[in-house]
Amino acid sequence: MGVVARVVLVHGIGQQYEGPELLSLRLGTALRDGVRLAAGIRLAPDDVVCAFYGDVFVESGTRSDELPPWDEHDVEEGLEADLLDAWWQQAAAIDDEVPPAQEEGTRGAVAFGASRLLLSQRVRAALDALSGARFFKPVTERMLIGELKQVRRYLDEPPVWQAARAAVAAEISADIRVVVAHSLGSVVAYEALCEHPEWPVTDLVTVGSPLGLPVIFRRLSPQPAEGRGVWPGSVVRWTNIADPGDIVALVNTLEPHFVPGPAGAVADRTITNGVQMHDLQRYLTAPKTGSAIAAGLQE
Repeated sequence: MGVVARVVLVHGIGQQYEGPELLSLRLGTALRDGVRLAAGIRLAPDDVVCAFYGDVFVESGTRSDELPPWDEHDVEEGLEADLLDAWWQQAAAIDDEVPPAQEEGTRGAVAFGASRLLLSQRVRAALDALSGARFFKPVTERMLIGELKQVRRYLDEPPVWQAARAAVAAEISADIRVVVAHSLGSVVAYEALCEHPEWPVTDLVTVGSPLGLPVIFRRLSPQPAEGRGVWPGSVVRWTNIADPGDIVALVNTLEPHFVPGPAGAVADRTITNGVQMHDLQRYLTAPKTGSAIAAGLQE
């Protein structure tokens, strides 16, 4: 059977230095390699387009903002501190170089309104602990705080999430059947699909997704009901792929968290990306990812 559809790829955080054509060239090549290696299907370069929203995190008309000299005093209570704490807990569970997180009672005291000093101390401890994690080796402290703020801004600031979802909508045409989404991009894609049940998309492939992480899950739009998130719009099949060492995909099994769709529940798959657990290119070239994409490309 021949290819009858095209793919939209939705990137994750930290892409404000990129652009839609550059990402389509680099990541589209990886996606096409994965589909070819897994299913023998040769996609053309224009069969894959990138929904680019990295520019929503910077001032209009600029390429990127220089990172401020952020430290523990700049991590906000609530989502930012909770997400950092979740990363610390998971890193400690899978990496011997990371000291264990503080006791649950201490975390709760900070989360529910302890003083700014206590919060800063908690954040400082988390940043110091994560500095030794294999997962965060390429990431500076300022970059890590910047990533926390991008997640918080998308979830909390309407102009940001509206622009990000609009970037996905701009790439959906009549021949788009598959959406592949990474990291925060899986949240953007999921919410955009929920907003537009009329779209022709039949297959959603999420990789390195934080959708099941409680601090993210409870803030989804539409809001989950009775502990289950709604099925994303027109999607028939949803495949979720995660490396067990991917700290962003802390909850790497999404099936229990979302109501089933037309073809059944979310199909959860695991892979190994080596030392670059969250790397999108490695996710895209994995056979399990290529096979999931190929399933939506053929009649």
